[in-house]
Amino acid sequence: MRIFRALLGMSIAGACALAVLPGMALAAPAAPYTLVTIDIGETSSPAVESRVFSADGFTVSVQPQTDGSTWMYFRDGPQDPRLSLLFKAPTGEQFVAGRTYPTTRFGDADNARLDISSDWGCGSPTGSLTVRSAAFDPETQELTGLAASYSYNCDNRGDATGEIRWNSDVEYAALLSSPAPVDFGELKVESPTQTRKVTYRSAGSLPVTLGGATLAGTDPASFQITGNDCTGRTLDPGASCTMTVAATARRAGSFAANLVLADDSPYGKRLVRLKFTAVDTAVGTYYAVGPSRVMDTRSGLGVRKGKLGAGQKVDLQITGRGGVPSSGVGSVVLNVTVANPTAGSFLTVYPAGEGRPTASSINFPKSWLGSNNVTVKLGSGGKVSIYNHAGATDAVVDVVGWYAGSDAALASQGMGGQYQWFNPVRILDTRSGGGALPGGWSITGWVNFVPEFRSHVRAYVLNITAVSPKKNGYLTAWKGGWDVPSTSTVNYAAGKVVPNLAIVEASPCYADFCTGDSYGAPSYEIYTSATSHVVVDLVGVIDDATVVDGLRFTPRSPTRIVDSRSGLGIPGVLGPGSVRKVTPPSAMLTDTTEVVAMNVTAVTPTKSTVVTVWPADTTRPRPNASNLNPGAGQTVSNAVFGQLGPNQAFNVHNLSGNVHLVADVVGTFYRYSGTDSHVGSGAARTSARPTVVGAGSLPPTRR
Repeated sequence: MRIFRALLGMSIAGACALAVLPGMALAAPAAPYTLVTIDIGETSSPAVESRVFSADGFTVSVQPQTDGSTWMYFRDGPQDPRLSLLFKAPTGEQFVAGRTYPTTRFGDADNARLDISSDWGCGSPTGSLTVRSAAFDPETQELTGLAASYSYNCDNRGDATGEIRWNSDVEYAALLSSPAPVDFGELKVESPTQTRKVTYRSAGSLPVTLGGATLAGTDPASFQITGNDCTGRTLDPGASCTMTVAATARRAGSFAANLVLADDSPYGKRLVRLKFTAVDTAVGTYYAVGPSRVMDTRSGLGVRKGKLGAGQKVDLQITGRGGVPSSGVGSVVLNVTVANPTAGSFLTVYPAGEGRPTASSINFPKSWLGSNNVTVKLGSGGKVSIYNHAGATDAVVDVVGWYAGSDAALASQGMGGQYQWFNPVRILDTRSGGGALPGGWSITGWVNFVPEFRSHVRAYVLNITAVSPKKNGYLTAWKGGWDVPSTSTVNYAAGKVVPNLAIVEASPCYADFCTGDSYGAPSYEIYTSATSHVVVDLVGVIDDATVVDGLRFTPRSPTRIVDSRSGLGIPGVLGPGSVRKVTPPSAMLTDTTEVVAMNVTAVTPTKSTVVTVWPADTTRPRPNASNLNPGAGQTVSNAVFGQLGPNQAFNVHNLSGNVHLVADVVGTFYRYSGTDSHVGSGAARTSARPTVVGAGSLPPTRR
């Protein structure tokens, strides 16, 4: 009895005042052992890290309780215990070596007591206690020593496991991991894969033999094991090994998994929790602005006044102007207009500070008036360079939107939109009813979709064509309203057929002038300065970045992929009715690329013709829509969002005569994993696209 009381009353002074950190290669305590090991595994309860609590770093006290429990606690200072442990055999029993007991917080006739608290406690813990040895006072039969393994589930948050030794010579194994858990923090969706190292240290008196490593738990697909020098090793006390794990954010949300390392412990494995939180990025999303004029060589707006001469270049500041923010912009969408050129030539728009590429943005003959939609990556200082090849010409630039290159503007601008392509469909043609749109008038068109889609439409991607205008002039497309913007979308010469691709902000269709199927349909408006027929083809929309399978934009410096004059991409001239298949270089595509943004140029066709681009290797027929409508002998360009087929190629069709084609890629559209219907589904990606339910227009309005 005296021995028992002496044991219970003892305080074991720590050899030093430093806490035992998992990464420190300290020798195991000497026998007899009084210690507790904790491997937190999936949960941080009841401790925030795996460690060994012993006399090395702590003051250890053991005290009997009036209910027959033994209370063991560890202090590293005068404050509350760093670890508190209460244990007791089931009511009316003694611990028996070799037996496993179910445990609860207070114990009863069927359960042993096991209550552990460290950084916090548990309300209703459950678990098990496997006794290796137990010692008793020979006179009183009260417990005087214990060696046991335990598992401890804290409020259904996952098992912590470990070893208990009190006044015991039974050796033990301990494998501590650091850090645990492994928290990758907040990651942007589609940000580069992040890696972390996990160190395992043998911190017991026995060596630990390690087996294979796997990933398990809720989201194992979000993590990878990229390095492993642990499997197959036996770690002597104090020795360590490392594993490298990686996290990839594909969707917004919280993600977790377990890094499972097999060992020869009673539980057969060690678990390390892996976790991160993913948030959507704005990179590649589209923001509509204006349209707003940012350059006019006729007035000196944005650059010096005067025509661009042969071989001359100007650098145009884009960011911080026309509604484009000063940071966070990766590329911009411009409408570039050429007026009164003195010779046939071309303009090249490219990132400022980079070498001028072998590409063109707009091609034109002498005395021409016309425009082209140009998407261009921003260069140094948020500028673009504009180069004129020959003669002299005035140039006008209107900015209509921009694509995010980072999240710098996310807080002030919100989330941008994603591109949803459509099979081209004609939505307006004044030739089929109502007659030409009079000069100085505008027409409001609308496109209807199913209700669950139309509420997400922010902008239209349209191919707008002026057909046989009575005199030189322009079309302006915008979201509508009384005031017509002082910008142009299509600049035309009398009697010509002039198309241009345009991204036009959409406006809700209100009940005061929309009825029936058109109610709630997004609308757009087109103004003409001279009497002209107007044809509009829908090629896509910009959504609000929440619709599945939306596409985001990756800009690139203009890169030529087709020049039939030299046999690049297409072998030779395109004859009447010919179809050629174009496969862009694989280096500019990924598995998620669906659309290439190009500037396509028709070079001196022998007859007036129509050029059409559509996906290759599909059963889809050639659409009843055009991308280019060059007249005989003209060299003209138009922006094209070319959809790729299943083999990442597109077709080009020439209607009549012979024509050479040139195509310069300015970027690609790819499926964003955050809204990709395939990611995490375990099924093939859906090929279903939004469809047009109806389209129409209102009577023209005099301006």
